[in-house]
Amino acid sequence: MRAANSFTALGLFPLLLAACLLAGCASSGDALSEAPPTDAPAVDAYQIGVDDMVQVSVWGNPELGITAPVRPDGKITVPLVGDVVAGGRAPGEVAADIQKALSNFVREPQVTVILTELRSHEYLSRVRVTGAVRQPVSIPYRQGMTVLDAVLAAGSVTEFAAPDRSSLHRRSDGSGQAYRVRLGEILEDGDLSTNYKVAPGDVITVPERVL
Repeated sequence: MRAANSFTALGLFPLLLAACLLAGCASSGDALSEAPPTDAPAVDAYQIGVDDMVQVSVWGNPELGITAPVRPDGKITVPLVGDVVAGGRAPGEVAADIQKALSNFVREPQVTVILTELRSHEYLSRVRVTGAVRQPVSIPYRQGMTVLDAVLAAGSVTEFAAPDRSSLHRRSDGSGQAYRVRLGEILEDGDLSTNYKVAPGDVITVPERVL
């Protein structure tokens, strides 16, 4: 029950944030952080849910790998290991458990667990672009997606935008943080220094310029 409540609360965050920004309660550009931390949460911080598609790979032992959805009981079945709890856990945690269990059969196994499809908690795993863009959008998160990818999916910015005052809003460790995005430099100059990789639940806002 606690996990369900947590996902619900997190899922509401982007809507609450967007409403706050539209109401003018966002902080000034000077208060924005310059960049997300290098270890900012991405797909590996996402907690696996029921029906998510998981790929398990064992280096040098392809016959031990599987690609399967997480069952309603939150488990997946791995060759030699049997049932492994995946629901409510990060991919890295599941990989560590499988690796430990496989060490009884395979010498120094190297295991990776990758989410190939985020089917559960679909609302939480979306990326949203709001503000002075041609078509505000809510799009499914894809591994490797960047700010530019999301903005282009929104049809790019309008003629009224102030792209270099854009921001990336992310919920992490129970609190929200905003990061400066110089979208104008990305679009016009090809400067990708603030073209950050996005994470599930991120909200990108593009303000209008002050006339």
